Amino acid sequence: MKRALQNIITQMNHYKRVTSNTFKINNYNEMKNRLLLLLTVFFLLFSCKKSIQPEIYIEHIEKGNNISALAQAALLTNVAAAIQTGGPAYAVEFCNLKASGITDSLNNVFNCTISRISAKNRNTENALVSATDKELWAIFEKGMVADTVVQLDEKLVFYKSIRTTMPACLKCHGVPGTDIDSVTVQKIQTLYPSDLATSYKLNDFRGLWKIEFSAP
Repeated sequence: MKRALQNIITQMNHYKRVTSNTFKINNYNEMKNRLLLLLTVFFLLFSCKKSIQPEIYIEHIEKGNNISALAQAALLTNVAAAIQTGGPAYAVEFCNLKASGITDSLNNVFNCTISRISAKNRNTENALVSATDKELWAIFEKGMVADTVVQLDEKLVFYKSIRTTMPACLKCHGVPGTDIDSVTVQKIQTLYPSDLATSYKLNDFRGLWKIEFSAP
């Protein structure tokens, strides 16, 4: 750990030197802030958690990405069908009733626990609960990582960012009155009176996949 920290400090000093020659970086303070954030990531992922063997880390990154891709595809396919059937308001009701069943079926197949979490959640069951959730949220929100695995007690936990990558996402998560029609707004308010998950734009960071595995 000491060597890794020294490498980060050395890299920071290197960026300071090159501002005056080869790369002509004009905003050293911005670069320093980015490196300090990397230092925070280092402490979070390695100092307070059990170390993970590299091959185990890579294996669970691959598993997490595969499972989250399947879960995302299943949800989007079903939501698209719901929109086609009854419009966005019907899709909101579908998610309220069926989304957890879709992830539960994948839990059984892959022997894991899949959830979606967010600081701006629609379903209160998807709130950030643990300190790790909140710490990682702040890191993902800054776009410094796309996915990671941490060990918590006897579990390996995969996290991956969720973004509003499709225009259809905005029919339920965009700006009320602009992207979200009045009927859908009313349905959201009825089913989710504490909703926080609106006013997003295309490709905004919206949440995290959180997939828990038993540690080997």
